[in-house]
Amino acid sequence: MTNICYIDRVTKQEETERVYGGAFIRLLYAKKWFLRPLAWVLLPLVARLTCFSQLYGALQKTKMSRFKILPFIRKFQVNPEEFADPVDSFCSFNDFFIRKLRPEARPIASGHDVAILPADGRYLVFPNLSLVSSFFVKGKRVFLDELLQDATLTQKYAQGSMVIARLCPSDYHRFHFPCNGIAEQATVIPGALFSVNPLALKAKKDVFIQNKRVMTNVHTKNFGHILYIEVGATYVGTIHQTFIPGEPYAKGDEKGYFSFGGSSLILLFEPGFIAFDQDLLDASTRGCEVRGLLGQSLGRALSL
Repeated sequence: MTNICYIDRVTKQEETERVYGGAFIRLLYAKKWFLRPLAWVLLPLVARLTCFSQLYGALQKTKMSRFKILPFIRKFQVNPEEFADPVDSFCSFNDFFIRKLRPEARPIASGHDVAILPADGRYLVFPNLSLVSSFFVKGKRVFLDELLQDATLTQKYAQGSMVIARLCPSDYHRFHFPCNGIAEQATVIPGALFSVNPLALKAKKDVFIQNKRVMTNVHTKNFGHILYIEVGATYVGTIHQTFIPGEPYAKGDEKGYFSFGGSSLILLFEPGFIAFDQDLLDASTRGCEVRGLLGQSLGRALSL
């Protein structure tokens, strides 16, 4: 198994990711000849028939699933002191998975000209999409028109900037607004539920253009129109939106959350509106993800 490495933004150290369900992911996306026949059968069933993810998600909502919580916390070194509610208050594993955090656990970077990371996750940034006809995420090629499936949006963001955040099962799974703004009604693009883990992305290179995703246009004063995209993945039963369309929201306010599983966020900025922080740019240039936390600085507005 190839190790997944990233830079921890707090410690500045390179870390090796602990993969939840790594054995099953390796089986589904197997390259070894003697495992391929089984993978060919299992992968379409698990990824394309969403009933499998829905069933697994339903099991995580049962009372019996709560016995997985403490072993999971210990194995993946999740900090219970950050939780808004005590561990023993969770009635199921999904309750733990969609947990809220104490506000002080994720300070929000101040300044109207500062956009923040919208979630805990592993980040890559692309400052100018016009410099590349397509872009790679852990070996996966993505074309903007295939991702958006909308010619007008593709033209609007073709020379803009992109942020990709990959959330692991051990991460806090609520996502938030990166700056002050008003969001329109979300649009759903139906699709499959392939894994977004890098182990899977190396084998299945068109995941983001095949997976179910939800797009929301966010109107902002200092950062232009931001296209906010949530991407589903294996065992993510539902992408939940908790915001109210047309209502104003402040930087750091909750937009929604994912049910159980790994998943991703994509933010698209119009050209000339954001300058990403240098550490994110440096790491992304090397193709290395940075693990950041909700509320940390993403970049500054260029329009001010």
